[in-house]
Amino acid sequence: KFYIDGAWVEPLQPENFGVLNPATEEVIASISLGSTEDIDRAVVAARNAFESFSNTSKQDRIELLERILAVYKKRYDEMAEVICLELGAPISMSKNSQAAVGVGHLEGFLQALDELKTQETLANGDTLLREPVGVCGLITPWNWPVNQVALKVLPALATGCTVVLKPSELTPLSAMLYADILHEAGVPKGVFNLVNGDGPVTGASLSRHADVDMMSFTGSTRAGIAVTRDAAETVKKVTLELGGKSPNILFADADVDKAVKRGVFGCFYNSGQSCNAPTRMLVERSIYDRVLEIAKSTGESQKVGDPAEAGRHIGPVVSELQ
Repeated sequence: KFYIDGAWVEPLQPENFGVLNPATEEVIASISLGSTEDIDRAVVAARNAFESFSNTSKQDRIELLERILAVYKKRYDEMAEVICLELGAPISMSKNSQAAVGVGHLEGFLQALDELKTQETLANGDTLLREPVGVCGLITPWNWPVNQVALKVLPALATGCTVVLKPSELTPLSAMLYADILHEAGVPKGVFNLVNGDGPVTGASLSRHADVDMMSFTGSTRAGIAVTRDAAETVKKVTLELGGKSPNILFADADVDKAVKRGVFGCFYNSGQSCNAPTRMLVERSIYDRVLEIAKSTGESQKVGDPAEAGRHIGPVVSELQ
């Protein structure tokens, strides 16, 4: 089901999609891929809710975020277990990092919202007024599922916007649990909506929608180009976080052993599936051979194991394609 206008509702055109546990390659859940009509429903709900939610006070929204934080903490272990299942992140890493960002980011946004000035007078006498953008379409990736959901959904709610979230179809269960948490915390009807689906249909329908005021996308450069093109006809705001490369730069006067080990383990972390994975080392020639030896031994020491078991090992990558 999709979460639209404060309730879990049946898809208008069901299209089943199996969610795999990448450690076992077994289907652990079945979702439906959303249609253009499902996105329409969600956007209508968000648009209708925007009129009232955008007029709530900052204090009202601080109290809402505090309730979300309390419910999230209560269901913390459940979130860690879900991420372990759908992503293959080892349970220790899932508890210590993957689920933890849902607390850390929320506490950060609470502090930022408390300090936010919605109106101020500039040095030249002009008045600066900060207002909610409107309905925000949010498309999130699979590699840090709750991290990206929290980084998009929470600031939107904090500033009085309403949202339609399309999480990755590879890791939808954590997003559905997040929707359940928001519901339990009392987020008003229509303020948060979730439609599962793929990029070419569900994501494109959201990006093209005339009643969506802003798109936020994290993922591949190819898909970011598609979001930008789809959004262009309605001249909406677009924010993208896309692919790149992340070099370490090592000079001879560095603590070479420590720097190389940290770089290699940082690259392996989350099975290499992080946007900030330091996937290259640019090394001063005089220490090159030494760096190779340290990197080789460090890489060979990295263990791969069952995500369900506690420990410092890594799990599988999320899919055959990846």
